[in-house]
Amino acid sequence: MRRKKTQNLSGGRRVYLDHAATTYLDTRVRRAMDEFWSDNFGNPSALYYEGRRAREAVENARRQVAEVLNAAPQEIIFTNGGTESDNLAIFGVVRKLRRQSSQKKVHIITSKFEHHAVLHPCQELEREGVDITYLDVGREGIVNPLEVRKALRPETALVSIMYANNEIGTIQPIEKIGKTVETFRRAKKSKLGPQYPVFHSDACQTPEYLDLDTRKLKVDLMTLNGSKIYGPKGIGMLFIKQGVPLEPILYGGSQERKFRPGTENVPAIVGFAEALKIAQQGRQKESQRLKKLRDYFIGRLLKEIPKTVLNGHPSERLPNNVNVSILDVEGEAVILYLDEYGISCSTGSACTSESFEPSHVILALGRPHAYAHGSVRFTMGRKTTKKDIDYTVERLKEVVEKLRSISAVNIKL
Repeated sequence: MRRKKTQNLSGGRRVYLDHAATTYLDTRVRRAMDEFWSDNFGNPSALYYEGRRAREAVENARRQVAEVLNAAPQEIIFTNGGTESDNLAIFGVVRKLRRQSSQKKVHIITSKFEHHAVLHPCQELEREGVDITYLDVGREGIVNPLEVRKALRPETALVSIMYANNEIGTIQPIEKIGKTVETFRRAKKSKLGPQYPVFHSDACQTPEYLDLDTRKLKVDLMTLNGSKIYGPKGIGMLFIKQGVPLEPILYGGSQERKFRPGTENVPAIVGFAEALKIAQQGRQKESQRLKKLRDYFIGRLLKEIPKTVLNGHPSERLPNNVNVSILDVEGEAVILYLDEYGISCSTGSACTSESFEPSHVILALGRPHAYAHGSVRFTMGRKTTKKDIDYTVERLKEVVEKLRSISAVNIKL
C-alpha cells in the first residue's frame, strides 16, 4: 500500500543521516572511473590493446587495495558487493571441506547480531546439517573472545564475526578473536586439518574509521564493499589469505582466480580502489571530527527526549553511529515523520527496511521487543555538521511528542 503524501515541512532542506545504508559517490572517485565507461571500455580478458588497458586498470586497482589491507594482490578477489563476498566466504569454506574430507560433523561459530548476509547463509547450512553456534553479544553488543574460545571444537570449520555492527556500530575485538582462532589452529586441535578453523570478518562498515591491516587483525577472510565508503554500488571484495581452503559458489569463466567468474566491472573496480584509498587516508581526522558530533548528538538525545535509551557500548562504537530506542513510539513512524522534515535515517539495516520484524540486533542485546520496535539509527558522514544535528534533535523532539500524544503505550523503564 502506497503511503499518502503529506505536506513537506523541511523547506527544501535535506539532512542525510543514513550513511551506514549507503553513501554518495565521491567526486574524486567518479573522476577515477570516468575514462572506463566509454573511452577505455575493453574486456580485461581480451588480448588486444583495449583488453590490455582494461586488465592493467583492474590489476592496478587490485594492488592498490592490497596495499591498504597489507595483503598480496592475489589475495584480493573482486565481487559485486558485501553480500556476495559473505556468501562466498561461508559457503566456500564448507563446500571445500565437504569436497576434500569425509568429515561429517561440521561446525561454525558466529554471533547473534551479524548482518543477514552472514546469518542467512549460516541458517541455510544449518538446514543442511551444519552445527551453528550463535554467540551472545551482551548488553553492550560486543563479542567476548573468551566465549569464542569456549565455543571452538575440533570440528569447527569457520568463525565469522563482524568487525563493527551495521546497526548499533559496536566495534568487535577482531584482533583478539583472530589470535584466539590462530592459537587453536596452531595447537593442532582441529580434526579437519591444519588450515582450520578459518576466521572471517565482515568489515563493510569500517574502512572510513578503522585499521584494515589483515595481518594485524589475524583474519583469513575479510569482506568489504563500495557503497559504504563513497564508492560505487554493486562492487565489493573478499580478502582470501593464501592457503585458505575455499570453493567457488559461481561457475563460468576463469576471472578472479575462478572465485568470481564473469566479465569484470572495470569502472566499479577502479572506483572501489580509489574510494578505499581515500577512506583510509582520511580516517583518523574524520574519526576525531565525527566522535565529537556523535557524543554531542547522544548527549542531547538522552537529556532532552525522555525515555530514550542508547543501544550498544557508549564509546566502543563507530564514530558516526548513534542508535537509540525511543520508548512509546514506533521507529517506522519516527522515520516517516522525520522524512517530512527532510531528515533521512533508519530503523536498522537497509537490507531489511521493508520488514516489520523487530531488529534482531536490538533483541540480541537482551532488550524487549518494545525497544527493538522503537529503535532508530542515525549514521553521520563527511558532510554532516553540528547544525544538522541540532536541527535533527529539535525536529525529533517535536515528532516524539506528537507520536506519544496519540500512543496508547506507556512503557516503564
